[in-house]
Amino acid sequence: MAQNATIHKIELSVSDMDRNHYEIHRLTVAKHPSETDERLMVRILAFALNSHEHLEMTKGLSTDDEPDIWQKSLSGEIDLWVALGLPSEKVMRQSCSKAAKVIVYSYGGRVAEMWWDKVNNGTTRFNNLEVINVSQADSSELAKLANRAMKLQVNIQDGDVMVSVDQSVVYVAPVQWKSAI
Repeated sequence: MAQNATIHKIELSVSDMDRNHYEIHRLTVAKHPSETDERLMVRILAFALNSHEHLEMTKGLSTDDEPDIWQKSLSGEIDLWVALGLPSEKVMRQSCSKAAKVIVYSYGGRVAEMWWDKVNNGTTRFNNLEVINVSQADSSELAKLANRAMKLQVNIQDGDVMVSVDQSVVYVAPVQWKSAI
């Protein structure tokens, strides 16, 4: 019998001084049975970093033709495609053809570095692709915050991120490996 997704109720308060954006999101996030707490928290971090009133979580791991997070225009075009992990060059190419902007949030330490070394040269032609890495130390610390009911406060300033839940605080320093033109 297949395992069901675990539901997480999240109140996400975002204070992004870099974009002058302040918003509270009430999210119901389904954590796929194969998804780790680390991936879940990187997904929530990616949502916070791209916070917008039209930003949505998708079915994620349950579907191959959707990103983890997207933002669609009022007419239905995909403005932003956010993927997590270490997608193949083919997947990134397909994503870049479907959306105005694509952001990949990689994580996993040395494995992520080896992936980037492998795909880096093939991504130079994608002007709408951005790749941001979350260090192994940062993603591991984020995973410790995971809970089925969370009130997260995310503060972003000068590219640095502070994530807090209750009395626990994690500082994250995402590194931009590739920027969109």
